[in-house]
Amino acid sequence: MKEYRLALVDDHKMFRSGLRFLLNDIPEIKVVGEASNGLEFLDMAANEIIDIVLMDINMPEMNGLEATCEALKLYPKLKIIVLSMHGEEEYYDQMVDAGVQGFLLKNSGVEDLTAALQAVINGGTYFSQELLVGILDKKKQKQFQTEVVKLTQRELEVLKLICEGFCNTDIAEKLFISNRTVDRHRSNLLSKTGCPNSTSLVMYAVKNRIIEV
Repeated sequence: MKEYRLALVDDHKMFRSGLRFLLNDIPEIKVVGEASNGLEFLDMAANEIIDIVLMDINMPEMNGLEATCEALKLYPKLKIIVLSMHGEEEYYDQMVDAGVQGFLLKNSGVEDLTAALQAVINGGTYFSQELLVGILDKKKQKQFQTEVVKLTQRELEVLKLICEGFCNTDIAEKLFISNRTVDRHRSNLLSKTGCPNSTSLVMYAVKNRIIEV
């Protein structure tokens, strides 16, 4: 079993301690460090091999968005899951554009935490269900509307599976097509929607009610 090295980045020590306790029940995960802000995390990352980061948004000195942008420039293979609270939706689009792979509510239990880590480890994405509902509620309040592009039936099938957190290999198996074909559909989806990455595709699908949450 491969072991994944994880860093906790949050400015509340008690919260990090609780999260570390939950992570002890996930055998593939080894917590290799903690940081209370983005600057501390970048210092850690320069001296420690890290595969996955659980990243808070609001922190002193350097916030999660700034730290994410800088970290992914230096370590593009790093997988980052955002630790979020209700009311922080204003940051989501920027975090998605920066390249994060998932969003997890801070009050999530071990099942959601495990699901998020498994999805991201396997090359997929993860959004807490409550967060997706919150995004839709914000859309209603702002009467936000994006231009919905025309997608083929197969592209819709691939998009819905991306939204469920499946990686290319799993999507290929479920649809009985090759990995190369999934790659082609994913590229077409990114091109048609103007989304920079798979996490952004999930946001697009939610905002335009292509998937139900």
